[in-house]
Amino acid sequence: MGAPGDRPLRADAQRNRELLLDAAARAFVNCGSEATLEGIAKNAGVGIGTLYRHFPTREALVEAVYRNELAAVCAAAPELLTAMSPVEATRAWMDRFVDFMTRKIGMADALRALIASGADPYAHSFELLVGAIQPLLEAAAAAGEIREDFAAEDVLASLSGVALAVGSNREQAGRLLDLLLDGLRYRA
Repeated sequence: MGAPGDRPLRADAQRNRELLLDAAARAFVNCGSEATLEGIAKNAGVGIGTLYRHFPTREALVEAVYRNELAAVCAAAPELLTAMSPVEATRAWMDRFVDFMTRKIGMADALRALIASGADPYAHSFELLVGAIQPLLEAAAAAGEIREDFAAEDVLASLSGVALAVGSNREQAGRLLDLLLDGLRYRA
């Protein structure tokens, strides 16, 4: 998928773009702002010219990586809801959100540089994330699996807190997510 208004990419160009986004995400998480565009292109298995055709600036690449990961975590919500019970889908999405936040924390240097250049990658992130979790929570509440007396925004803030508190400690994150979900359940 290119910029708005662009023609759809050929299959090989789309594949190269996805390879670049994956390689860049790994590089920014592992190396932060020290990640080189040449290294990203090499790890993606493409030339530097291909990278620049898709992303004319470093900032464009950083923003595309962030937006790509945001889109993936948001798109997971309806997919999970069709594959499992609402409460299981909600819990699985919580895991994906924490993974997204952990990668974003790893990209902090690259994102700060992007913001310093005048871009705002977070402009609509909160609304998109609330839009992703809201149907999960509503479905779980409609199924009688969780309470209805909370705001999706509060659950999202709690998830963000878990991700920031535990960093890459997935075992602790899992326990805290279970605790959060347990707090959303009905009490007899």
